[in-house]
Amino acid sequence: MNILFIVAEAYPFAKTGGLGDVGGSLPVSLNNAKTNVRVMMPKYGCIPEEYLNQMRPVTSFSVNLAWRRIECSIDVLNYQGAQFYFLNNEYYFHQEKLYGYDEDGERFAFFCKAALESLTHLNYQPDIIHCNDWHTALIPLMLKENYGKNPFYFGIRTVLTIHNLKHQGTFPVAIFDDVLGFGGHKTAWEKLEFYGGINYLKAGLLSADALTTVSPTYALEIQNSYFGENLDGVLRQRKDHLQGILNGIDTKKYDPQNDPNLVVNYRSSLCKKEENKKDLQEILGLPVRIELPVIAVVSRLVDQKGLDLLAHILEEMLSMDLQIVILGTGDKKYEEMFNYFAQKFPYKLAACVVFDDVLAHKIYGGADILLMPSQFEPCGLSQMIAMRYGTIPVVRETGGLRDTVNPYNELTGEGNGFSFANYNAHELLFTVQRAVKLFSEDKVAWKGLAENARKSDFSWEKPAKQYIELYKMIGQR
Repeated sequence: MNILFIVAEAYPFAKTGGLGDVGGSLPVSLNNAKTNVRVMMPKYGCIPEEYLNQMRPVTSFSVNLAWRRIECSIDVLNYQGAQFYFLNNEYYFHQEKLYGYDEDGERFAFFCKAALESLTHLNYQPDIIHCNDWHTALIPLMLKENYGKNPFYFGIRTVLTIHNLKHQGTFPVAIFDDVLGFGGHKTAWEKLEFYGGINYLKAGLLSADALTTVSPTYALEIQNSYFGENLDGVLRQRKDHLQGILNGIDTKKYDPQNDPNLVVNYRSSLCKKEENKKDLQEILGLPVRIELPVIAVVSRLVDQKGLDLLAHILEEMLSMDLQIVILGTGDKKYEEMFNYFAQKFPYKLAACVVFDDVLAHKIYGGADILLMPSQFEPCGLSQMIAMRYGTIPVVRETGGLRDTVNPYNELTGEGNGFSFANYNAHELLFTVQRAVKLFSEDKVAWKGLAENARKSDFSWEKPAKQYIELYKMIGQR
């Protein structure tokens, strides 16, 4: 089958979070599974020069967006066996940031319309268009409303994947006519209208032939009001078309045996891992004490990640014999909180309020425990990456964290991490204490736990097969 994977970001070209990781790695894995996948994304101004120099132009055309007539072009680049199309319009996509502009509603409406228009200019007819999050959620609706009578588009089916339901693409109602040009389209209005405004994701949820999200547990959670972000009713309505497929990670990029960012590569040797721990402690100005557990947070510093729980117990944690490493950027209140504690406890906590991919690899390789007490977590990648490096996750049982972390059982030695159920600061503290106790008092058990974590399979092989089965199923409808 021919699959067109349309996404707002893809590593290594442009990335703000987990969506970019998936956009860069899932299509490559699908191609490796003998499926013909091409990827389309905007040509942002922040794409590194090394990739811009490799692109070649393939076509240019104009797009009608309501009353506007907009010129655009497409460049192509082959990356790890997958063909990537970059849709270019300098007015919409020349900026350094990917999102966060007043014109985002217009920018991504144009992207969706131009992506569909490009197919005739590329002479490419995909069997499936796989859309991702709100940025591309207009495509299933536009396909039916604007192209339903065009034979070129007959038979194209759509999949929409929800990576984070919290981000929906909501805009003022004026965009319905002025940008989308849907005046008089009653069905389009019913699918887009949302509490007096316009919701791109809602339209996609009601229009796509199949819906997926990034873990089985999250697929169930978002059908109730606590996690549903006011779309739980729509998701219950379409529950027979909704499936949770757990994300994978790029196991070549995150491989302690070959990671160039580590001072010593290793597979299962805790002694070699300790060399990376020493390096991490030296880099961050912490006392080099391998007997102390190093607890890491590698995350966006936002409420979703459960950092309010950590705020309640951080001083109690720092009274224990341990070290804490923080890497990430986000809300000012959390950046300031971690900087404050780093100044107050300079020998116990290091705060790196930056985005630093090299340092992230060093932390995965050198830390002993990774902390993810998320309020909600559609999938989560950090816990899977950490386990590849024998770093043990402590997580709250929600979304993909529940699907990937099996609680450690002291009696049987089974499990690959530690977890707690309720969104409660002292449940988090007790779970951290339990992990620290095992690390400090039973090195044999800890080594077995680290081996369990390392052997956990989070490659894209199984998810890719699940996506291919889904493509086949909706292609036969």
